[in-house]
Amino acid sequence: MRIWIVAILLCCSSVFGDDLLSTLRKEHPRLLVLADDFPKAKQNVMRDPRAGVYYKQIVSDCAKFLAQKPVTRGQGEMLNTSRTAFGRITFLAALYRMDGDPRFAQRARQEMLAAAKFPDWNPPHFLDTAEMTAAMAIGYDWLFDALSPEDRATIRTAIIEKGLNPGLAAYKSGEWWTKVDYNWANVCSGGLALGALAIADEEPDLARQVLETTRHAMDKPLKTLAPDGGCLEGPAYWDYGTRYTVFYLAALQTALGNDLGMDTTPGLDKTGFFRIYTNGPTDKAFNFADSSEFAGIASQMFWLAHRFNQPAFAISEREYAAKWGDAFHLLWWNDQGTTLTDAKLPLDAIFRKANVATFRGAWDDPGTFYVGFKGGDNTANHSHLDLGSFVLDAFAQRWAIDLGSDNYSLPDYFGKLRFSYYRTRTEGHNTLVIDDQNQDSKMSAPIVAFSSSPERAFAVADMSAAYHWRTSRVVRGIELLNRSTIVVEDEVETPKPVKVQWNLHTPAQIKIAADKLSADLTLGGQNLSVKILSPADAQFDIISAAQPKPQNENKGIQNLIVSLSQKTTKVRIIVVFASKRVIDNVKDVPPLDDWIKQGALNDAQSH
Repeated sequence: MRIWIVAILLCCSSVFGDDLLSTLRKEHPRLLVLADDFPKAKQNVMRDPRAGVYYKQIVSDCAKFLAQKPVTRGQGEMLNTSRTAFGRITFLAALYRMDGDPRFAQRARQEMLAAAKFPDWNPPHFLDTAEMTAAMAIGYDWLFDALSPEDRATIRTAIIEKGLNPGLAAYKSGEWWTKVDYNWANVCSGGLALGALAIADEEPDLARQVLETTRHAMDKPLKTLAPDGGCLEGPAYWDYGTRYTVFYLAALQTALGNDLGMDTTPGLDKTGFFRIYTNGPTDKAFNFADSSEFAGIASQMFWLAHRFNQPAFAISEREYAAKWGDAFHLLWWNDQGTTLTDAKLPLDAIFRKANVATFRGAWDDPGTFYVGFKGGDNTANHSHLDLGSFVLDAFAQRWAIDLGSDNYSLPDYFGKLRFSYYRTRTEGHNTLVIDDQNQDSKMSAPIVAFSSSPERAFAVADMSAAYHWRTSRVVRGIELLNRSTIVVEDEVETPKPVKVQWNLHTPAQIKIAADKLSADLTLGGQNLSVKILSPADAQFDIISAAQPKPQNENKGIQNLIVSLSQKTTKVRIIVVFASKRVIDNVKDVPPLDDWIKQGALNDAQSH
């Protein structure tokens, strides 16, 4: 153990200098916010009704917490327990710091002492440990003056023995999560760093070890944000990972006065745009991978807006979290900017690392057209076999949906059975299924062309590698014409005849025309027309998306497919979406080679 620690200290000395803790703020609070930030938050409540929403929520929830028992430790994983403790402790401690009512400090104390008595914080599933460490660290720091010396010792010992020591042991032994570059790295590093900084003046040697170790672990997921802040894991895990990244950076800033230069990581200053662009006008996310349609709240957007002077981040978060939030929405409150229209953001964006493109008709209009389109990487963490998939919003409805994740408790959901489930298989997504087979789980689909103009915006993804066992070329292009019409064009070439099926999962009612070349969709009192332009022998059909339990049954969802009359070696499938009034305006669609020539990408192009 001693040799390992010395090695870390030596390799990190050039990064951190002689003493990482030489600038440590001695007084509490020093994590994420400082003492003056609590009265400032209360002033914001009095000045701005939008901030007052969060204060009222905190007051209401804390009143309920007073009547509830502290968390308990059940068997097995305890991630929900850690998150419950985190929410309660941060709400109660924040309200105590703002209003001074000792009842809330006492209730938070009970929560922390209960967690401190747990035999462990479930280190085999270290997310549980990391999130509980974060909760306890914030409570210890924000309530330091309200805790007795005995309480502090109990909580500090728990942070060390149940959080920091198991974390260091895991890094020493090389546990799998210590080597990854996705959300586990962000959360585990962030939670442990909060624990270290909370007790750094009392346990400086241990704190240095934790900070030096987590600095290198956090560097891995940060590097994946280059060049433009996109996330291969999808919007839900963007939220989870960046939340703890921001906890990490913000805590370094408040506790040490600097973040060790980590905020200069390429893409970090832009990553809030990924959240903005992957949220559609229906307030639903482009939920590829194991993501939910619910965009959720992301108070880290306020911190990122402050740090990188990006008013659009604050505008977006105020809109999505207008009715509820967490304690950090109030403590990091940001009133920059007015509307996304006024922010003059481009309507279209591409995220090169994630191979995701989005297009929309307007900002601040819930009825506008929107399409989220992905190439992607089937090897990415939480990925589905969904290369080429898309979602589509129009007239304030989501017509083409991504079904999202299934239950994580399904047998071997993250193992060898993962791609046996409908929601993770290729057929469960709005993409092509060839010869009834899944895409290759080891392949990716780069976006090879992108263009944005008022009259026409498009992207093209080369999916050939995903179907290499049957085809020689599979390319998909999606375009938004005149901000009110969406065209999906696929080109498939194969050495031998194959069956090609085009999928569209929708909650809409579907009425297929007699010739089966067009259909009317009805949803939420709105209508959208869809039409096949090519090939001549194609037709629409409806097949069920229903699945047997224990899988999600996909109630209310149908799969509108385009099928061909026979197997083929070469085909162009062109499908148009628009209102009935304008759908017949699209007649001639150029081949995808023309799209690629017009929008060929270079390394500098991204949002």
